[in-house]
Amino acid sequence: MQTIADTQTDLIGEFQFFDDWMDRYQYLIDLGRKLPEFKDEWRTEANRVQGCQSQVWLRAAGDANQLHFDAISDSAIVSGLIALLLRIYSDRSASEIIQTAPGFIAEIGLDSHLSATRSNGLHAMLKSIKSHAAAALGHEHG
Repeated sequence: MQTIADTQTDLIGEFQFFDDWMDRYQYLIDLGRKLPEFKDEWRTEANRVQGCQSQVWLRAAGDANQLHFDAISDSAIVSGLIALLLRIYSDRSASEIIQTAPGFIAEIGLDSHLSATRSNGLHAMLKSIKSHAAAALGHEHG
């Protein structure tokens, strides 16, 4: 399996293929449409990500050796952002999740092309993933 760093490099390459941001947004939407099914029973308040303008649910399963994430949103673009985060962080060890900065966000240009509310939501989802990893390791992560 690739490292998180390798996966981020692949993603950056995929986004560099598109010249303009309309194409990049369309690619994000397409990625979001391919998210695996998110079961209705997972749509609980405990799984809801706070800090997102749209509805986002994120479920973690597994342990410190391998954490698996499932997530869904009612927004097409946010679902695409979820697809990116899951591709990078799902099925990884908790320590790798915590130790790897999300450099792809700046490299792709998401930090400068997302609206403030979507950017806040992206960071809220990232924080949720990292806090699940910290909990799996048995300590808090800021």
